[in-house]
Amino acid sequence: QVQLVESGGGLVQAGGSLRLSCAASGSIFSINHMGWYRQAPGKQRELVADVSSGGNTDYADSVKGRFTISRDNAENTVYLQMNSLKPEDTAIYYCYYRHLGTAAWGQGTQVTVSS
Repeated sequence: QVQLVESGGGLVQAGGSLRLSCAASGSIFSINHMGWYRQAPGKQRELVADVSSGGNTDYADSVKGRFTISRDNAENTVYLQMNSLKPEDTAIYYCYYRHLGTAAWGQGTQVTVSS
């Protein structure tokens, strides 16, 4: 089993920045993907960013150029640096870990961007 603990959400004004962190523990395979989904009220959960253990990244079009995902493999931690935040970025952000057909999820952290 893999456990994920997130931190770093909060309230910020439009144009501001936040950094999310997610630490994984437990039975972690060295080859994996970690990343972030988000879910806004009344909307489906959407992929925000993904990073492989090899460092390959993928972003939603809506966050390209504003968000940066990174990871520390030694600490099994993934980060999401969010800059130039917009009110439409308001959502609960969920960290995930994925290895082949298995996945684990964090509890979610609220990000609220005021206009």
